[in-house]
Amino acid sequence: MKRFILSALIVAASAPVMAQEVMEDGSMVVLPITAQQCNLPSAPPPIPDIPVYDDLILAQKGVKGFQSAMEKYRECINHDVLSDELSDGNRQAITNAHNYSVDMEERVAGMFNEAVRQYKANKAKN
Repeated sequence: MKRFILSALIVAASAPVMAQEVMEDGSMVVLPITAQQCNLPSAPPPIPDIPVYDDLILAQKGVKGFQSAMEKYRECINHDVLSDELSDGNRQAITNAHNYSVDMEERVAGMFNEAVRQYKANKAKN
């Protein structure tokens, strides 16, 4: 199940941004060119269903690296958010991309936390 969720995250992250909405000012919800050039990081590799200590240490490093890369991504997409040259649609697209990246980061952290709980439960049984 974890692998399916992780695969879905990776596919969703690699999907192109499409205009789906027209704002009141008539602008399309499209990321500005500068924000389109920002690199949305891929989720770290999946954690085994029955993790051992070494799996968690490796996963923790991956999650921390992913979180750091997400911070850089958000800095990149938000760089020009206050520019007078952006339309309302551009700003909405930036907000959508920002929120998506936060949601993705929370999901990855949630999977890691679930793996830690699974590890502790397995350890308590032994």
